[in-house]
Amino acid sequence: MLLLILAGEAVFILPFVLIRVFGKTFLDAFGITNFEIGAAQSIYGIVAFGAYVFGGPLADKYEARKLMAVSLWATALGGLYMATYPSISGLKILFGYWGFTTIFLFWAAMIKATRIWGGDKSQGRAFGILDGGRGLVGALFASMGIWILAAFSSADIQEISPAERQEVFSYVIYTTTAIVSVIGLLVWLFMKTESDEQTTLNKISWPEIRSVLKIPAIWLLMIIILSAYVGYKLTDVFSRYARDVMAYNEVDAAKTGATLLYLRPITGLLFGFLADRNKVTLWLVISFVLSVFGASLFGFGFIEADSTYFFIMGVLLCATGIYGARALYFATLKESKVPVLLTGTAVGLISLIGYTPDIFTSPAMGYLIDNWPGAQGYRYVFLMLGGFATLGLIASTILYRINRK
Repeated sequence: MLLLILAGEAVFILPFVLIRVFGKTFLDAFGITNFEIGAAQSIYGIVAFGAYVFGGPLADKYEARKLMAVSLWATALGGLYMATYPSISGLKILFGYWGFTTIFLFWAAMIKATRIWGGDKSQGRAFGILDGGRGLVGALFASMGIWILAAFSSADIQEISPAERQEVFSYVIYTTTAIVSVIGLLVWLFMKTESDEQTTLNKISWPEIRSVLKIPAIWLLMIIILSAYVGYKLTDVFSRYARDVMAYNEVDAAKTGATLLYLRPITGLLFGFLADRNKVTLWLVISFVLSVFGASLFGFGFIEADSTYFFIMGVLLCATGIYGARALYFATLKESKVPVLLTGTAVGLISLIGYTPDIFTSPAMGYLIDNWPGAQGYRYVFLMLGGFATLGLIASTILYRINRK
């Protein structure tokens, strides 16, 4: 489980976590806008769209250990290219490449391995530990990056030249790349998997796929994950909001993003253990309720530059709801009677719709922030978050009622 946690976050550090934590510094180092990085990330989503479908059945056929290790090494190679500071065209190609390496070989394999580890009675705990642990790993990566950024800057990060900014940030990229490679080696050598006969199929055919599509929970989970993942993608906005609206400097804004990541392990573990005592879907409903309230504080203008208390409360509500939903949605697979042998196929089909926010969320956020400068653009971003959280609340309530019967 420790290796699942390390690998599960490490594979996404380069494509997502660096941008989430070092938003403004990242944009300045590459000389791009919010919309441009959003467009690059949308290429990731387009490639991942197909990778989910074909990678799901792959996870039902091959060992998770091998699939995940190769994925980590391939992703790390992209980090070496990233450190050369390519143009926006090069970044788009890079994010498309990462859309393949992080999803096709990795995603469904990780989810299936976690479900097997959780057994019959600890699905909430298993997925809570996975996502909470991933949050802790992401926070540690972020803290490491902030330390490197501060240690190697000759002055305040806001005052150094563009060339020195790139040089300093490249240390963060190279260090992250090296760690991702090492984790890939550890997964290959030490991750233990169940017997192939118990957890893999020789062949995935249309009847198996059709049997998965007949399960009502599959369709509801598509909507639930879509809604929750929009929220997760929009957590990138908190460090930018801290800088642009709350007037924090770049390092303090990055610390806001990193501190937020430490809430993820607490939420994942807490909601996971609580879900095993009740129904997973009940706590999924509660997660979306929290997200709706938190997004409303931002979206309806209650949080301004001098509203520190409301800022903290809004961040806590949004983040707790978002991280809670993210920790639990795949834990509903057992409660919803999805066969273990077809977990990879089910995850691939669900993810086909559920993770489409990779395509549109970042460009939408960048467009809103760039075209409505200041607090107004951010309000629109949070209204979008609240709208999707409401959709997720409706779908999770329906799933809760179905599973309760």
